[in-house]
Amino acid sequence: MITKTVTVINSQGFHMRPATVFAGEMGKFKSKITLESGGRNVDGKSLMNIIAACIKCGAEVKIICEGEDEKAALDKAVSMIESGLGEE
Repeated sequence: MITKTVTVINSQGFHMRPATVFAGEMGKFKSKITLESGGRNVDGKSLMNIIAACIKCGAEVKIICEGEDEKAALDKAVSMIESGLGEE
């Protein structure tokens, strides 16, 4: 299991479009991916779970990856969040 904490930088946080893109990309990995923010742990592959977490701009998100491709999954998740999830 590996983890990293990052800050959400896109102005709208994890709303529908970036959450859809994020969950879709994470679904390509075999590892279990969990997002921890605001005291909630959610499945990083579940669009509905990510939306329900209400992760806003400026929120700190701990990404937890566990499995055979955990390093690649964590690198991709961190890259996506740190780049603003494709938004400004």
